[in-house]
Amino acid sequence: MSFYNNFKNHFANYYPGVLVAILIAISAEFLSNNYDVPAMLMALLLGMVFYFLGEEGKCVKGLTFSSQSILRLGIILLGTRISADLVLSLDFNTIIVITCGVLLTILFGIMILKAFGFDWKFGVLVGGAVAICGASAAMAIASVLPKNNKNDQRLTFVIIGVTLLSTLSMILYPILSSWLNMNDIDAGIFLGATIHDVAQVVGAGFSISNEAGETSTLIKLYRVTLLFPLVLSISLFVRYSDSVNISASKPPLIPMFIVLFILCAAANSFGIIPQSIKLFFSEISKWCLLIAIAAVGAKTKLKNLKFIGLTPAFLIIVTSLFLMIFILVFM
Repeated sequence: MSFYNNFKNHFANYYPGVLVAILIAISAEFLSNNYDVPAMLMALLLGMVFYFLGEEGKCVKGLTFSSQSILRLGIILLGTRISADLVLSLDFNTIIVITCGVLLTILFGIMILKAFGFDWKFGVLVGGAVAICGASAAMAIASVLPKNNKNDQRLTFVIIGVTLLSTLSMILYPILSSWLNMNDIDAGIFLGATIHDVAQVVGAGFSISNEAGETSTLIKLYRVTLLFPLVLSISLFVRYSDSVNISASKPPLIPMFIVLFILCAAANSFGIIPQSIKLFFSEISKWCLLIAIAAVGAKTKLKNLKFIGLTPAFLIIVTSLFLMIFILVFM
């Protein structure tokens, strides 16, 4: 009986906010399907319209649950898109160049934001979002960073920035690859290694040819595999860093959602997950991330973003250009 009462109490506390986040996510997906706009960006912007629900009232707990627990479920299921076969199918030199590009872009993001007076946490958020997979990476990284009152505003700012840049890149980078006389394979590598979000990579690649689209998608998914070691490294650093408030409780050695992410990737690598289940999990992951980002938006007041300033927006662009130039030089 106590279990039932606990469940009933939790449901009563959480369902209003979770329901709001779900409805925003559905609206964002509708706009994306009918007007060809990024669903993640729409979920974030629509969520920000309802910022007052995240300040007080019945929706607060559910929105917090959506932005944390549902986000982690989405990241866990993202592991079903990753396999050892994916990595083994790539040329070794390509793996080295892309891995170095990701690592150096993250370091560049940390250093350049620090040079302009921002802390390493903002730098790794920008660098990781640009280097790996845009909004999804930003949310995964934010989930293991030390919590403070700037987290949601910075996350929102980065997601808006990388999503807009990713959409712009989807239009401009295929033109650039044509201007540089790249063949379809090289164009696919370039697009997959530089554009932030998966959807925009797919759109850009297949706008050139099927071969470019398949190559760009493969390269992009390899970048997604690097999300796990990055998030794990940040988690360990946060746990043992002297820069973290020693009075605060330390995070676990390896967060449980990262362990489950690894298990999903391992199960996929060994062929344990049937294709139909994998597609289902991938769809659930997409919706979880969409719901989570809608909740983040609902917890963010637009006018608070002005306190972050225009400088980080410029630095997101500079970090993206760094990754693009590195790939062009070494690919």
